[in-house]
Amino acid sequence: MQTTAEQQPADPGIVGRGAREAARLTRSWFTSLTEAAQRGQGAAYVFVMGSMTEVLMAFDFPIVFPEVTALQTAVRGTSEEYLKLAEDYGFSPDICGYVKADVAMFLRGGEHPMGKMPKAAIGITTNACNTYFKWAEIWERLHQAPVVTIDVPGERADRTQSQRGDHQYAYELAYVVGQVKELIEHLEAQTGKRFDIDRFREHLRNTDEMNAYYGKVLALNARTPAVFNVVTDGLAYLGMVNCFRGTKEGATYFRELYEEMEYRSRVGIGALTRVNGKDVQLEQRFRLGFRGVPCYPIIRGFNEMFSDWGGIFVVSSYLTLASGGMSVRHEHDLANPIESYAEGILRQIREVQTGVLFDMPDVEGRDSSFNLDGVVYHGIKSCRTSTACLADRRFHSGEEGLPILLLESDLIDPRAVSKAQMKNRVDAFFEGLISRQQRQRAHG
Repeated sequence: MQTTAEQQPADPGIVGRGAREAARLTRSWFTSLTEAAQRGQGAAYVFVMGSMTEVLMAFDFPIVFPEVTALQTAVRGTSEEYLKLAEDYGFSPDICGYVKADVAMFLRGGEHPMGKMPKAAIGITTNACNTYFKWAEIWERLHQAPVVTIDVPGERADRTQSQRGDHQYAYELAYVVGQVKELIEHLEAQTGKRFDIDRFREHLRNTDEMNAYYGKVLALNARTPAVFNVVTDGLAYLGMVNCFRGTKEGATYFRELYEEMEYRSRVGIGALTRVNGKDVQLEQRFRLGFRGVPCYPIIRGFNEMFSDWGGIFVVSSYLTLASGGMSVRHEHDLANPIESYAEGILRQIREVQTGVLFDMPDVEGRDSSFNLDGVVYHGIKSCRTSTACLADRRFHSGEEGLPILLLESDLIDPRAVSKAQMKNRVDAFFEGLISRQQRQRAHG
């Protein structure tokens, strides 16, 4: 049922540039980590939520995102062998697949499909995910590396978070500021280097530019046609926003990505895919929200289940929760960089936690600015955080009038993926959407 038509863009040099550059930068990131491993240089192991990248860069640490390296094993078809190795080592089949892939990489001497990972010299964890603390303890044991924890105050109930000007907000901010300063003191003692605050400011400038343009790129998908698919193209954007946070390369990437996407939106060039070596536009009959983590073991086939029916994913919770807070607009005050940096951490992580646990109206609401036709929830066998309350949310969102599809598999474990079963449910979902559209047309 998919119909594609080759697009002859007015400016072929700009169309597809973001995808090509993301591929190049991804390779360069893995190459830099391989070179660090070959030198015997220790890296900072961090998580996508609360990575503290800008601080760590001031001390010249290579930075490893084990969530990124783990999902790449699935995208490249090797995750099962990593998972089995970790399970043979003693890890349970039902815990986070990312954790097991990361452990297996250590057991294999840092071996990765894209190169080699250096050992950890330090680990940084936050309370943004309930798995992070235990995962960081594994780094302590396996890598013999110190771990620093950043504890960020969250909400006690939906929409009850403190705001600027509140006494509670001042206390919470001071609490995070103190932890950032303690991290800097720890890094100075560990490395023997003094913290260069001017260099830190430069990293914050780059992050601010990335933050501004990342938000603009996401917002473009509220237009028709959507200019990118959040499940496939969005994976590349998340890699850039995390691995190149605080860098000139990252700032340039998102500035040029917005230039490309704004041009394409203006001239009507929608989301693209590769067919026989050429970029073609996908039909966009249904605009879909996506909540959960993508099915990386079959990422292309998973998306094609929807694109074959003309479904396009235009907005996703994952582009918020895995973006390190980049989806929350925050511009640093460079006159007070440490305090402003701590405030960004407080606001961004708290907003992510709120979205995971409570409502995300733009992703699943009837009044979403993205003009949704339906929502897909993807429950993950080994990720309780991203899967929290999805079954209940399906009923809540359905009561608001949006058709909901709930799928279940895993983020990197192909043994938990039943492609045929998924396809049956996806096909039934689209048949329902078509029937719904027909009834709406019949009633004017």
